[in-house]
Amino acid sequence: MSHALPARVVVVSGLHAAARAHAVEELLRAVPGALAVHHDLGEVSQGTVRRVLRDRWGERDRSRVDLVHACVSCTLREDLVPLLVELAERGEDRLFVVESWDGVEPRQIAEALALTTVSGRPVSTWLRVAAVVTAVAAERVVADLATTDDMVDRRLAVASEDDRTVAEVFARQLEYPTALAVHGADGDPAVRQRCTAVLSQLNPAAVVVPAEGGALLPLVAGHFDVAAAAARTDPATAQPPERCEAGEVRTVTWRRSRPLHPARLHAALDDVVAASLRSRGRFWLASHPDTMLVWDAAGSALAMEPAGPWLAALPDAAWDLVSEQRRAAADLDWTPGSGDRCQCLSFTGVGLDVDRLVGVLDSCLLTEAEMAGDPRRWTRAEDPFAEVLDRAP
Repeated sequence: MSHALPARVVVVSGLHAAARAHAVEELLRAVPGALAVHHDLGEVSQGTVRRVLRDRWGERDRSRVDLVHACVSCTLREDLVPLLVELAERGEDRLFVVESWDGVEPRQIAEALALTTVSGRPVSTWLRVAAVVTAVAAERVVADLATTDDMVDRRLAVASEDDRTVAEVFARQLEYPTALAVHGADGDPAVRQRCTAVLSQLNPAAVVVPAEGGALLPLVAGHFDVAAAAARTDPATAQPPERCEAGEVRTVTWRRSRPLHPARLHAALDDVVAASLRSRGRFWLASHPDTMLVWDAAGSALAMEPAGPWLAALPDAAWDLVSEQRRAAADLDWTPGSGDRCQCLSFTGVGLDVDRLVGVLDSCLLTEAEMAGDPRRWTRAEDPFAEVLDRAP
């Protein structure tokens, strides 16, 4: 039987290899004619990738793929996309399940399968991303969001220059998809409940389902919107929930319309980052009045970088040059006098002391007296963030 184009694709990602493989096996069993494709990147730094094809009956093919430039993007571009297009044209397989490598973030795969071109034609001619799923081991979720390990420490780096942390990669794997599959901890309801609460608060857009019992089957008929996923996870446009609580797991989004004092924020950084498992968002620093800054913290690591100008710093005509999502976010953040300049930082943690955290953050804001002073003093004053922010790409 020949199946119609475009062929359906489900991407299954995740740091936890056993949980990921279990979710893939569940899909293979649930969908007759499904084929799984997995690229093992364990030797990618040596220029070697091992590609495994398997169906519900076992391995169909195992091949070595030699790449000129050893990296994830060239694996997707040079092997995965052409392979799936070729298989889709044959029409022999009903569903393709793309199982990622531990350290690969699902956005790379989803956008390669949805936005690239093949022989001058959009890849959507042949392939439709039905769902993006991240599978997790319930008992490891909190520990891996809190770890200080680097990817290289666990031999999970996907390139020789891979300097990402485990917590950073894991957080992005959790926040991008619209389905999260939980495996394990069946004998400990408390662990499973805590895991589900963390996942739901980190990614309110995702459905959290068990990795077994046919719960993944309905996803096969869906459609994954890569543009919506990008906007939802972009710190310049994200609109996180104000406050959530489930047992010990709590999320709070700190919103204010005054700038942060650079020296006071710098002094409080360790305290603020350590308060939660994950924090992210956009913020306004008095020493950078026209620049939106991005905050991205996971585990004990914090990254800050410029994300372009606040829209309030641009002439009205420039608004037409930014995305609809960015304009909508600016409208929601807008206040008289400040425009879209704001603090919008979301924190999620187990046992998070919300009142204390908010108190620390509020103490870092400019006071009314400081706001009434000469605003140029903040650009002239010594700024402990200047070196990091000025050299950011």
